[in-house]
Amino acid sequence: MTVPEPGSKAYDQKRQRLRREYEDQGEPDANERAKTELERDPQYRPSGPRTERGRGPKGEREEPPGGEQETGGEQERGPGPSA
Repeated sequence: MTVPEPGSKAYDQKRQRLRREYEDQGEPDANERAKTELERDPQYRPSGPRTERGRGPKGEREEPPGGEQETGGEQERGPGPSA
């Protein structure tokens, strides 16, 4: 199941409906109230970067949860060929 995230069409439609509902009720800051309500809903919270690249430069990334080391496909190299 795909969950709508901020910036997606489904998220924007939900926010627009909420904003319109609050405007009809006479809410002075309907847009901000709709935004904060969606931020509280776990279904509409961002899930974070979807790819390794989205996490930023490799040297600036935070350590993954659990202290596990990343495996970027690089293999440890042993001593070179013996002569």
